[in-house]
Amino acid sequence: MDQVVVNGRAYRRPTRPVVVVCVDGSEPGYIERAVETGRARFFERVLEHGTNRLADCVIPSFTNPNNISIVTGVPPSVHGISGNFFFDPESGAEVMMNDPRLMRADTVFKAFQDAGARIAVITAKDKLRRLLGHGLAIGPERAICFSAEQADTASLAEHGVAGVTELVGMGQPDVYSAELSEFVLRAGVAVMERDAPDIMYLSTTDYIQHKHAPGTPVANAFYAMMDRYLGELDAMGVLIALTADHGMNAKHDATGAPDVIYLQDLLDRWLGAGTARVILPITDPYVVHHGALGSFATVYLAPSGAVPPLIERLRGVTGIELALTRTDACARFELPEDRVGDVVVLAATHKVLGTSRARHDLSGLTEPLRSHGGLSEQRVPLLVNRPTALTGGGRLRNFDAFDLALNRAVD
Repeated sequence: MDQVVVNGRAYRRPTRPVVVVCVDGSEPGYIERAVETGRARFFERVLEHGTNRLADCVIPSFTNPNNISIVTGVPPSVHGISGNFFFDPESGAEVMMNDPRLMRADTVFKAFQDAGARIAVITAKDKLRRLLGHGLAIGPERAICFSAEQADTASLAEHGVAGVTELVGMGQPDVYSAELSEFVLRAGVAVMERDAPDIMYLSTTDYIQHKHAPGTPVANAFYAMMDRYLGELDAMGVLIALTADHGMNAKHDATGAPDVIYLQDLLDRWLGAGTARVILPITDPYVVHHGALGSFATVYLAPSGAVPPLIERLRGVTGIELALTRTDACARFELPEDRVGDVVVLAATHKVLGTSRARHDLSGLTEPLRSHGGLSEQRVPLLVNRPTALTGGGRLRNFDAFDLALNRAVD
């Protein structure tokens, strides 16, 4: 079989190992500024001789919906993962979207494994690991799937590999560190050298991007580190496609304080307590570096709530870019209607949305807030270390990464 079909898209079988990299939070500019320092030779070659395009990520521009879009090749309206976090009306509970049972589509990995390919999936945080491994038969000769966050406890039975820290030659990194991403990349090199999987996926963390803008010394050092490991994969003859799950923007005022619209407090004043429930889909177990503040929120209204008047009122609030009905938002952003509230709100470029002021612990913000979630974080890089047969200037999505790598790369 020369092609594998999944979620309505056909992909050619790889003739060489293929690695797709999702660099969490990598807005355009990070790579270019690192190249200008002379310390990112792999990226320099890609920008000059490979494929260097911009693409749009999924809205909300958060980690889970975009990683799952990349590995399924389709938007959340198909695969079902609409955020990092959602409100389940059936149970009445606010739920993390990290359970594979919430997925409604198979991954590219599963489709290729079913066709006989060997798979490797390495992610920074364990919140993604189970989603990315959905449907895979785990085992040393079939698929390995582990996170840097829990590398020291990886087992053959659950992850398809053991002794990961010894294999990588690096100790267990802290979850809030640049080393967590370095572990992913270093592990990718080690696994490729040892096992030569047909398809590999590497997903980093945006710890650095939440704190350091493009061109800053720390950001340049981080991308130079990444360049070294990708250069090693490139030297092995691996075909590499790189994109991001979302961009990043400064979200603070002139004093350096987070520039927040506390939406739950606002709606409680307007409508009365208990009438509206604000859900922030950025919420995950790792909120120290962003305080659960992003630029996308969804609102559930009690039966007495009137959606159209509320939307009109929200549109008049300075710092709110969009306020849409569920139907309009899901149509525009390709989201599953049953996992989105009655109203969807997006903040402007340098604003974030919160629930109630008292519910956000901002003590972990040691630098002025940088965050994501809205339209202003939608543009992301889409690179391939080979030229690709792209025609026209049509819109590219970050979830076209596997299509570029498998179908359009030119040797």
